[in-house]
Amino acid sequence: MGNVFGRKSRPSRVTEQDKAILQLKQQRDKLKQYQKKITLQLEKERLLAKQLLNNGKKEKALLLLKKKHYQDQLLDKTESQISNLERMVQDIEFMQIEMKVIEGLKVGNDCLKSMHEIMSIEDVERILDETQESIEYQKQIDEMLAGALTQEDEDAVLAELEAITQGEDVALPEVPNEPLPELQEGAKAEPERRDARNKADREMLAA
Repeated sequence: MGNVFGRKSRPSRVTEQDKAILQLKQQRDKLKQYQKKITLQLEKERLLAKQLLNNGKKEKALLLLKKKHYQDQLLDKTESQISNLERMVQDIEFMQIEMKVIEGLKVGNDCLKSMHEIMSIEDVERILDETQESIEYQKQIDEMLAGALTQEDEDAVLAELEAITQGEDVALPEVPNEPLPELQEGAKAEPERRDARNKADREMLAA
């Protein structure tokens, strides 16, 4: 119970313009109901006046037709008022649309201003210059590579690229498992050199 009564009500989304439109439409509907009622009454009075004339009651028929004529004028005024109300509703609704468009333009304008503050003209020029330098540098590398490779090298590169594209394994040279000859000879000569140095040291001490 406490949560129900303590819950904050959400702010209403109904604007003053919406309330005005609702009131105008209600007034229009009431006038249309009045217009329909008067139209039915005028039709009845016309038939009654015709019946009075048939019965020889000309004075009463004339009085009833005068009343009908006055109500016809009221009906015309009612039609004019309904037209004014409908035109006012349309004007308010169109103004609401214009306000939404203006709000959208304002948001877009603020967004553009923020983007301009983040990215100045100097930053754009610097980025364009760096991009152009990178393009020229890559172009120079491409030209150097194109001049350094022979036609045979170009064919080998294309063949390797084709093999990678097709998912084939590129053949690589096998690595020998046996030690290199230089390392074997150096390993054998190392004990002999060490013994010679030790013998020379002993002779110097004996002298």
